[in-house]
Amino acid sequence: MTRLGFNPATRIGVALLAFTIFRICFAEKREIYLALMEGDPVAFAGVSSSPEHGLSRHNLNRKVSRAHAKRLANSHDQLLQSVLETGSYKKLYSFNHVINGFSVHITESQAKRLKETPGVRLVERDRGAKLMTTYTPQFLGLRQGAWSQLGGPRNAGEGIVLGFVDTGINPAHPSFANLGLPPLNNSTSRFSGAACEAGPLFPVFSCNGKIVSARFFSAGARAAGPLNPAVDIMSPFDAVGHGSHVAAIAAGNPDVAVVANGLYGWASGVAPGARIAVYKAVYPTLGTMTDVVAAIDQAVRDGVDALSLSVGPDEAPEDTPTLLSVFDMAMLSARRAGVFVAQAVGNKGPSPSTVLAYGPWTVGVAAASTDRTYPVSLLLGSGQRISGVGLTGPTLGNGMIQYKLVLAKDAILPYGVFPRTPPYTEECQSPRALDPTVVLGSVVICTFSAGFFNRTSSLTAILNTAISLRFRGFVLVANPAYGDFISEPIPFPVPGMMIPRVADAQILSRYYEQETVRGRGGAATRFGATAAIREGRVASFGGRAPTVSRFSSRGPDYIDVKKTPMDVLKPDILAPGHQVWAAWSPMSASEPILVGQSFALLSGTSMATPHVVGAAALIKQVNPSWTPSMIASAMLTTATKRDSYGDLIMAEGSDFSSLSRATPFDVGSGLLNPTSALNPGLVFPSDYEDYISFLCSLPKIDPSVVEAATGESCARPLTYPSDLNLPSVTISALAGVRTVRRRVKNVSARQLTFVVSMRPPNGTVISVNPPWFTIDPQGVQDLDMEIRVTKASTELGQFHHGEVVLTGPADPSSQSLLEVPITLSIRVQPGG
Repeated sequence: MTRLGFNPATRIGVALLAFTIFRICFAEKREIYLALMEGDPVAFAGVSSSPEHGLSRHNLNRKVSRAHAKRLANSHDQLLQSVLETGSYKKLYSFNHVINGFSVHITESQAKRLKETPGVRLVERDRGAKLMTTYTPQFLGLRQGAWSQLGGPRNAGEGIVLGFVDTGINPAHPSFANLGLPPLNNSTSRFSGAACEAGPLFPVFSCNGKIVSARFFSAGARAAGPLNPAVDIMSPFDAVGHGSHVAAIAAGNPDVAVVANGLYGWASGVAPGARIAVYKAVYPTLGTMTDVVAAIDQAVRDGVDALSLSVGPDEAPEDTPTLLSVFDMAMLSARRAGVFVAQAVGNKGPSPSTVLAYGPWTVGVAAASTDRTYPVSLLLGSGQRISGVGLTGPTLGNGMIQYKLVLAKDAILPYGVFPRTPPYTEECQSPRALDPTVVLGSVVICTFSAGFFNRTSSLTAILNTAISLRFRGFVLVANPAYGDFISEPIPFPVPGMMIPRVADAQILSRYYEQETVRGRGGAATRFGATAAIREGRVASFGGRAPTVSRFSSRGPDYIDVKKTPMDVLKPDILAPGHQVWAAWSPMSASEPILVGQSFALLSGTSMATPHVVGAAALIKQVNPSWTPSMIASAMLTTATKRDSYGDLIMAEGSDFSSLSRATPFDVGSGLLNPTSALNPGLVFPSDYEDYISFLCSLPKIDPSVVEAATGESCARPLTYPSDLNLPSVTISALAGVRTVRRRVKNVSARQLTFVVSMRPPNGTVISVNPPWFTIDPQGVQDLDMEIRVTKASTELGQFHHGEVVLTGPADPSSQSLLEVPITLSIRVQPGG
């Protein structure tokens, strides 16, 4: 009998094979990491401090600067070669213009080794980048206000270059045509980055003078991939539509006809005369912070005047203070270089502490509605009228002719081969589930059910079913099992509407059941109900506006994933962000229902943010020497706090139609008022060194962490974070008494006298010294505000809000009193 066994060589081979299989099965996942290094980037080499007046393009592009950039890139390569094995990593970018660092595709264990390497300040995992997704210039009073002061809409923003880090741009859109713009004047603009990266769907002549530069950044997306070459276009072309939409809101040409499934009016950007610099960093398949940071670095190097960020991480950093991430450090460096930065606060409202914009060096923008709506209604055979949502043409006759009404569940093919699940039986997601003879020429009722709740069903599928089976129209109705749903008006190619309220859907259901005859088994044997869809493409104006949109993220600001409050007011300001018309890309890779459209009606803080960037262009045009903090201050102190009814602005809640009085954590300082912001009287200036002192004063953060993130010393921390010179005071734990100082600067051409008044938050009293003052042009005045607790608290309760108001003389042009408010948000510490 032969004995079976392994010889030594066989054993070694099996062992090696087993080890190889182990390595394959348990190989570490590679991810993208961003790192910051010690040493100054190009923009700040040899600069001891920055008053925020901006960097000359010569500082960034001269020969010595290019040599310094090359040395930094080489140092990044040498560090990676010395720490990591050759072939085990891939460097994606060197950041060397406003931050010194790089991004690299590595494993978690390799990232830990990098973090422990001398010369490395910070290593952070890439959290990915998400999109924070007209009539609004008229709503903001631009045509009769700021535009008229600047010589008309075509001149509003002239000489200013706005940078957009987003999904690219559709260069063929009329919003971006060159309508006889003069050459960009080097004496008024410091922009020098006129590069045009041509590629698929983006010929070199796309940079036409209105679009002065266009670049794309894809190393991060390609590393995180895989990408879809059909839609992830390697050029600045916008395959999504979001970037085009955002750019058009801020700087689109004036009076462009908005045509979708009808003419909806005329769209204009806030600053139609401004130029556009495009930095594509987000793709239909995915986006990475690596590409976003690389785009910011390049935009600042190019010399843009303001930067719009309607993209960003969709969550707070895991193990880094919120405002010390690489992304936030890039924005701080942009501000240091003299670039105004506006950032969407996110769409996670109405829950508290959901903002995704953290630092006081950016303007965090919340979203509001305007007073424009598009009413549409369903007229029943009984004469009842039910309101709904949808940019739709009417059924033939516009209500004069009634059509058979059919519930989708009553039109199911009894012997059809398809799953008996809600998308097929209730939600009209497939034409093969419905009897063509029953639904032909009918208004079909589709019901919101599990598919829509789970986000696997779509309006696009309903439209395909309606077109395939030749519905006369469709209605998507709320389901009591799932409650009311949120809907936005969308252009429909066939008559259609949504009824998102359960109460309204039940009116329709009762009428339908009264008029429908059913057999013993419950099947419909005769359809007696009728209905017609009325015209839904005509705008209606009126009602309460603005109101804070339900989706808009709320404060208070926070410093970590535990949502520990931070003494900074966020959001900063409110701007129109609900149902905004603007340019779109017909490819519409992420929104199939908008394929083929050149305009879209969208909502989101993404839409609110470019309003603020456009307003910054107007302010910069009138006041070219102003720093970003002065521009931000002008917006915040002139913001509107009351709505069209004269009441304090209201905010939508979680219930479908609930409204409550908004707080600064909903609206910031109030609704953007671009015309008033041109001449604010006083501003609250702050600079880069002030922001470093603020960071160094944050409680429970070791100064070494701040020094590692910023590369700066914590030699002069503020006494409290609330001492940062902002037109607001936020204190999350007030004990006893605290004196807060603010410094104002007179930016008008005349001597001004102000009297101080106050509305203290509940549980406090405030005294201000001096109680009145006179200030010369370009003069400064310090104000000491003593805030004292009058009502002790036994537990850390809610914030209370108030304001200090500086009232000056009447404005010569408007004859209204000049008022400069300081917003107060105070929470009393237990025992305080």
